[in-house]
Amino acid sequence: MNAQNATERPGADLVTELLGVENFWMLNIPYRPGEPLYGAATRVIGAAHELNEVHGQVARAAQAALEVLGPVSRGEFNGSAPSYVRLRSSVRQIGRLVSQQNESYEQLNESIFAYRQLISESNSSQVTHVKAHELDNDHGAGRDDDWAVSGDLSRGALEAVEAGELRFHQSAVYGYIYLSDGQGQRPNPEVWPETVQRLVTDGLLVRDTSEGLYRAGQLLSLTPLGEVALRDARTATPRVSAALSRSGATAISGPGVDPAAAPATGTAPKPLRSR
Repeated sequence: MNAQNATERPGADLVTELLGVENFWMLNIPYRPGEPLYGAATRVIGAAHELNEVHGQVARAAQAALEVLGPVSRGEFNGSAPSYVRLRSSVRQIGRLVSQQNESYEQLNESIFAYRQLISESNSSQVTHVKAHELDNDHGAGRDDDWAVSGDLSRGALEAVEAGELRFHQSAVYGYIYLSDGQGQRPNPEVWPETVQRLVTDGLLVRDTSEGLYRAGQLLSLTPLGEVALRDARTATPRVSAALSRSGATAISGPGVDPAAAPATGTAPKPLRSR
């Protein structure tokens, strides 16, 4: 469960919900300065801190404005020129800070998206170039969210839905999306909301829209196409392993090596010593 409080530290709350990191200040620790992921993580840290700070300013400005707005709401506003000046000042300040808060939230959301995309690209670069199966060859080619279904992300999401009780949520305060399991916790293993969104768009998953999006969340289930894709993804793993084994054997022996010229595997007899 997310231990952060969105009403007090929305930046930390968003990082926890979308990245599973309780302390956003530690996000760049696994990387070395100069690495792309270090820079992306550092931008997330800065954006989360900025959102927390601006949110605090909004809260303090709203609290101070209660002294001015309270009498207005109770019909005790005398309408004098000085009181109008104070009222306009309070309203303008809150409006300015709320606008800044919205910009900070968008910046954090974009930073998290970029960080996730880099992680996916980094993971994909470590995967073998032998491809036994493409989840969907006809849809979504060249799309900006292709990274969300790269590697094993699609299979992991499909398996989590098959296991049951994976739900799709949206924050009523800031509008970001997140997932929960049957116990209301973050899915473990991790499933990214962007992956689920892409699979829904591609027709592999469906959301129960009769349920609430903000509280209970919408239950996800496999479509017939999704069931086929999951079966294909599971059978692809042995094929990839077999292809890698064949590739490795070829690399060791070499295509042009005469088997008869290969070194003998048994132990050669020792020559007799002359006395």
